[in-house]
Amino acid sequence: MSNLQGSVDKRVLLVLQDGRAIVGTLAGYDQKSNVVLSDSKERVYSLEEGVEEVPLGLYLVKGDMIILIGDIDEAKDEALDLSVIRAEPIPPIRY
Repeated sequence: MSNLQGSVDKRVLLVLQDGRAIVGTLAGYDQKSNVVLSDSKERVYSLEEGVEEVPLGLYLVKGDMIILIGDIDEAKDEALDLSVIRAEPIPPIRY
């Protein structure tokens, strides 16, 4: 998790085992891979409607729920019109 140090105070995308996509500012993390996001939003994808953003605020995610953590290019992200994006929701991961 030491490679997350460079992402602290930057916008990141988390993809979770249950299929949720959470975007927020990485406020911190610990040795168990637990992550704290500030100003976070869940992006809900749909084939019928555009991407809905549900505000979550300060959000703690258990490390064992995280599949992927990626940096977001803020300029490109802000330029996206989420209302025109159509996509199937990510299915939950089953072991």
